[in-house]
Amino acid sequence: MDRESRRAVSREYFSQERLAEHHFRSFNNFLNRGMQDVVDEKETIGTDIGDKEGQEPVWVELGNVRILTPRVREADGSEELLYPQEARLRNITYAAPVFMEMSIVRGGEEEPEEVVDQTETKVGRMPIMVGSNKCNIDGFSDEELVDIGEDPVDPGGYFIVNGSERVLMTSEDLAPNKILAEHDTKYGDDIQVAKTFSQRRGYRALVLCERNREGILEVSFPSVSGSVPFVTLVRALGLESDEEIVHRVSEDPEIVKFMLENLEEADVQTEEEAIETLGKRVASGQGKNYQLKRANYVIDRYLLPHLHEEGVEDEDVRINKAYYLCRMAEACFELALGRRDSDDKDHYSNKRLKVSGDLMKDLFRTALNKLSRDVKYQLERANMRNRDLSVNTVVRSDVLTERLEHPIATGNWVGGRSGVSQLVDRTDYMGVLSHLRRLRSPLSRSQPHFDARDLHATQWGRICPSETPEGPNCGLVKNFAQAMELSQHVDDERELKRELDDMGVEGIPGIEGVERATPADD
Repeated sequence: MDRESRRAVSREYFSQERLAEHHFRSFNNFLNRGMQDVVDEKETIGTDIGDKEGQEPVWVELGNVRILTPRVREADGSEELLYPQEARLRNITYAAPVFMEMSIVRGGEEEPEEVVDQTETKVGRMPIMVGSNKCNIDGFSDEELVDIGEDPVDPGGYFIVNGSERVLMTSEDLAPNKILAEHDTKYGDDIQVAKTFSQRRGYRALVLCERNREGILEVSFPSVSGSVPFVTLVRALGLESDEEIVHRVSEDPEIVKFMLENLEEADVQTEEEAIETLGKRVASGQGKNYQLKRANYVIDRYLLPHLHEEGVEDEDVRINKAYYLCRMAEACFELALGRRDSDDKDHYSNKRLKVSGDLMKDLFRTALNKLSRDVKYQLERANMRNRDLSVNTVVRSDVLTERLEHPIATGNWVGGRSGVSQLVDRTDYMGVLSHLRRLRSPLSRSQPHFDARDLHATQWGRICPSETPEGPNCGLVKNFAQAMELSQHVDDERELKRELDDMGVEGIPGIEGVERATPADD
């Protein structure tokens, strides 16, 4: 392709206002589907009403969520459309009202369910991205933008909170729900580790399967101190017989020999014994019944949570977890035998990017949980004072609004992350474009992390090789390549599973859809 042709293609490409397209696409997807998905996950808000004798249980059922375009409430009580320039000048937040269908339901085991109050109520205000589908200037012509004080060439893709323009930084992280095997460098190459970041509904659990110097496999996961022998854990999950455990790990003779060593060292032989042993670990000093209950709760809740599926029996989920652990064990053994190389954490196929919509979904989930706790408290207080239970009186919209606006205003996000939201760099036009296409690594700036800072071959066409700051942020703060686009329509897990099922793939537990950077076409 000659120079003129390249210029023509480039001019046509950038005339489509694609520089902040990944922010718009992600945030619009959050508004259209993500918010409702979070509400559907929550489904109901339980209360303690009915715990006492003589009272019927009361709970709240959540329905459809709806969001308008940004508005401002004036001193006289009237509500007017709000435009970005007005929000900047008046130092207010460019946010839209959020409405949700809520029903207060009363009923018991003997009594039929009775809807006490059902209505659509305002639950709070959601900051809106400038230029998104819900933005009041969406679809305006250049002349109309100039009339209301907007710059026609402003790319958008940022929020306005208390008059300040804030951009959400695209966050780079290791791929969830994917097995990564590596040698433990702290202790030499004698120890092999297979790990996976199991993620479901915002909860992220690190599960490690480690082969120690003696060749014994141990598994560690949240809420259990130390590590649990691999054989004990898979037996607790329902794989009891030696033959089935070995068969599920591998048919390779050398790996079978390693597995026989593990089986000889095993202290338990049945599922009941394994759960008892686990119970003594997670609830030592408690009664036996409580230990068993706690052990079952821990392996159902904290071990590989991404394998949970709606409508699937607990026994089937546990077997899937056992099979997944066997795959992790096989990865450790293959690494020990030199059959596979260590996985490269800096390879871009092992990375995922969280864009504005993903970050807002995490934030909305936390805000909704806070609102749910407040609604529960207000309902119980109203019931205790024998007041009529009404949706409009128990919902305080400031609770959700505060939880959504404060993190964007400060940059302190859920999960203890800081610097997620930043003031837009308005030094010049190129500075704005650069800031909108910036991504950051979660790694600490004070540590060397030489490999993570290096330019990796898989960044070709995705990440700019030269635009990175000097100093402690070098290589950790990066920028997208000029024509890079994030892949879309890959976040529907059910659709992905259907496609694989149609292709004849069997046994597909917990596949998570993710956004992945794709290189620009030359």
